[in-house]
Amino acid sequence: MKDKCHIKKDDKVKVIAGKDKGKIGKVLKVIRKDEDNRLLVENINLVKRHSKPTAQNKQGGIVEREAPIRLSNVMLMCSKCMTPTRIGFRRLDDGKKTRICKKCSEIIDA
Repeated sequence: MKDKCHIKKDDKVKVIAGKDKGKIGKVLKVIRKDEDNRLLVENINLVKRHSKPTAQNKQGGIVEREAPIRLSNVMLMCSKCMTPTRIGFRRLDDGKKTRICKKCSEIIDA
């Protein structure tokens, strides 16, 4: 069974553990596996990969790109209070379920 993932694509997150602790970035992709939810975050957890020259990539060499980071190592940034926060849920009047900031009770989903 897949765990719930409260972070979505294009959210701003802050890294709270690891070599990039304290950095803020935008979520590029959410990778959902059975037990291991991971995120690709812009300019976070950069690794170097060696690539051979191919038809698409005429020039080989060392390419730097983002590697996935564990979901438990990031916190969502609230757009109003600009702090890393936990996420709560609330039902709106029209019945939609939306994410809220636990610190300032502001709606996160636009």
